[in-house]
Amino acid sequence: MKILVANIGSTSFKFQLFEASTGEVLAHGRIERIGQPGGACPDYESAIDACLARLVGPGKPLADLADLAAIGFKAVHAGPRRGPCLVDEEVLSDMERFSFLAPAHNPPYVKAMRAFKKSHPEIPLVALFETAFFELPEAARTYAIPLAWRNELGIQRYGFHGASHRYAAERASALLGRKDLLQVSCHLGGSSSLAAIKNGRGIDSSFGMSPQSGLPHNNRVGDLDAFALLFAMKELGIGIDQMAGILARESGLAGVSGLCGDLRDLEAAEENQRARLALEIFVYWIRHYLGAFILELGGIDVLSFSGGIGENSAFIRSEVCRDLDYFGVVLDEARNREASGERDIAAPESEVRILVIPANEEWIVARHTAELIKERSDGRQDH
Repeated sequence: MKILVANIGSTSFKFQLFEASTGEVLAHGRIERIGQPGGACPDYESAIDACLARLVGPGKPLADLADLAAIGFKAVHAGPRRGPCLVDEEVLSDMERFSFLAPAHNPPYVKAMRAFKKSHPEIPLVALFETAFFELPEAARTYAIPLAWRNELGIQRYGFHGASHRYAAERASALLGRKDLLQVSCHLGGSSSLAAIKNGRGIDSSFGMSPQSGLPHNNRVGDLDAFALLFAMKELGIGIDQMAGILARESGLAGVSGLCGDLRDLEAAEENQRARLALEIFVYWIRHYLGAFILELGGIDVLSFSGGIGENSAFIRSEVCRDLDYFGVVLDEARNREASGERDIAAPESEVRILVIPANEEWIVARHTAELIKERSDGRQDH
């Protein structure tokens, strides 16, 4: 079964074509600057045509478009709706309703999904929402607000980066030959989060109701006292939409440093006091949630790092693991500096395995998409 996974940005479209039975990547590519000056594709419809032109035809991965079983999307937020699910108008409506909470993600995904439905209505579309991995206990997911807000408005903690954390959990289990692991997974990149994973299940997340919460991100705020926000709005005389823009685009590591949110540049600017502060804040919040999750899990067997920063920044990994020997976490600094690809960077005497696990979210999306399509097909055959 062949599954196309679409990773949608505001002006970009990355794709991978999988053979779901084996996990083999048959093709991949990206289309940039959609609808932008100088871009080859004025809209998503033309980008879709360009993508399929690379994939379908004699000598190409798909002999015929009918060989494509479905298109899977690493969708972000539809409130209490969990994935995977077939994309229909009800799903799209839910995504539009929660777009205020995921302004960088939901609008382009909705736009691309509608374009696919319009140009190729015969191909099933499947959304695997990033919230799907998490099974937070009621106390962990419920804010101390009027309970009707949770029940009627969907205001609660969800957790995101589910595909990445799920892959990290599966790889840790495979590498260590155990399913009963207590794991803290660190997905660190332009958007960052930690997940508490018990026996392969996500039981807590540093994220709250939106991808703007938890750790400080590249240019998104992270955790912030609600009354600090209200106070700033009152003092500055700004409204909801303007403040939302500041929190989603002008905050995080970029807001603190005054430079940018790219960790590589912040590490290089070590003499800049604001850049150093941004790095210290980032590490502080990672360690804050790491400690909380170890307590919640009742111990730790595995600490894993994924994402662009988690996989590539030896400095951040070293700072996160600093002086954690009382938890049984002992980093081998030489292995850490030399780490490339999937690797255990724990010292031999460490009681906790410290794993670098390159993220593979697209495969998780492809697999769950294939499973849903198969269930759907089997259900039809039963009838």
